[in-house]
Amino acid sequence: MYGLWRPRVLGAWKVPAGGPAIFAVNHAHNIDGPMVMGVAPRPVHFLIKKEAFVGPLGSFLTGIGQLQVDRHSADRTAITRALGVLEQGGVLGIFPEGTRGEGDFASLRAGLSYFAVRSGAPIVPVAVLGSSGRSGRLREGLPPLRSRIDVVFGDPFDAGDGSGRRTRRALDEATERIQKQLTAHLENARRLTGH
Repeated sequence: MYGLWRPRVLGAWKVPAGGPAIFAVNHAHNIDGPMVMGVAPRPVHFLIKKEAFVGPLGSFLTGIGQLQVDRHSADRTAITRALGVLEQGGVLGIFPEGTRGEGDFASLRAGLSYFAVRSGAPIVPVAVLGSSGRSGRLREGLPPLRSRIDVVFGDPFDAGDGSGRRTRRALDEATERIQKQLTAHLENARRLTGH
């Protein structure tokens, strides 16, 4: 990442040095996940759509510990593997919007709140800014080479309400709390970076 672009990493010291954590990353460009993997202070195991696991790329993603998920069904294998990452004290990376879009955390899917409430792991908001909106000349789908991309890590927070409840209502309430936190982090990151 540092060879192709000019990442500026802010707030990496906020990432817990050990124990389970969940990175909740906005997703406006397909480079966002690899950028976070390349600059994060700890190894990250992202949940990635199974369609990306084809050919040599699939072998590479599996080899570096990424987890494939079927977004069109309740993928029990992916859920078990993701919870396993957290149980072993690792970092799970999630795009809470479920797919690439505006990257503004406007519509969150329930997966993030499920993993956070079920595991008790803190959520670390991560904003990737500067990766979308312009294409490079070398490859149309990528930001211009040597352009600045900001990765801003926020303060960890707990999604649960402290009751330990795992009901549908508890997850819905957790999703609302998470959305407020992520939206506030994104706004702060934009002010901080000028994006």
